[in-house]
Amino acid sequence: MTVHFIGAGPGAPDLITLRALNLIRRCPLVIYAGSLVPREVIEEAAATARVVDSAPLHLDEIMTLIVEAYGKGEDVARVHSGDPSLYGAIAEQMARLDALNIPYDITPGVSAYAAAAAALKCELTLPERSQTVILTRTAVRASAMPSGEDLARLGATGAVLAIHLSINNLAKVVRELTPHYGADCPCVVAYRVTWPDEMILKGTLATIREMAKASSITRTALILVGKDLGSHGAAASRLYAADHDHVLRPKAE
Repeated sequence: MTVHFIGAGPGAPDLITLRALNLIRRCPLVIYAGSLVPREVIEEAAATARVVDSAPLHLDEIMTLIVEAYGKGEDVARVHSGDPSLYGAIAEQMARLDALNIPYDITPGVSAYAAAAAALKCELTLPERSQTVILTRTAVRASAMPSGEDLARLGATGAVLAIHLSINNLAKVVRELTPHYGADCPCVVAYRVTWPDEMILKGTLATIREMAKASSITRTALILVGKDLGSHGAAASRLYAADHDHVLRPKAE
């Protein structure tokens, strides 16, 4: 028996991995994260499988379901949105499983920041312009941010920021990042990216708040901030330069 933590991807049902889909199809118990996981994915579960929405459950209730399955020798598909390693709340579940000696593994998924970059048709790491992407969030009602990880400090790096779970803190995001990036810095709000009702707001730190207010977006959105977001004018990568040699393309004699 194994508990399979599964990343279902950002929303589009065909962005789930083959491994994840096969696990969902064969597990007798599927526990999934409510409205964040596409219904089409959950419908791939076997007709005989028990399918449970974890949205109204607390940790003890989720663990009770898993322990019951363990007693029956039944595998469990624990389906999370995006990639479970990012804000997936799996650490506390794994700690409980470790204490109970219940085996588990993790199947990664496509994260929202990657899906948003794809929707924008942009590369987040442009040669000589931006080579660092920071994934972070701000504190609203969830856990407090650790010391040293405040937006102002992260913004001082000038890196591309992918800010999760923070659309209701957009005013704070703009206020703390504008001194580092400038009011004219590109800023994107990607709402339910890859879902049928996807909405992409492209603005700047100066304009994005009014755009977000007009859209009435209040949840399930990612904020991207970067001076070169959407830019295709950076220097070309050395990877494919004709005069660049490497082990698979030796220097001509």
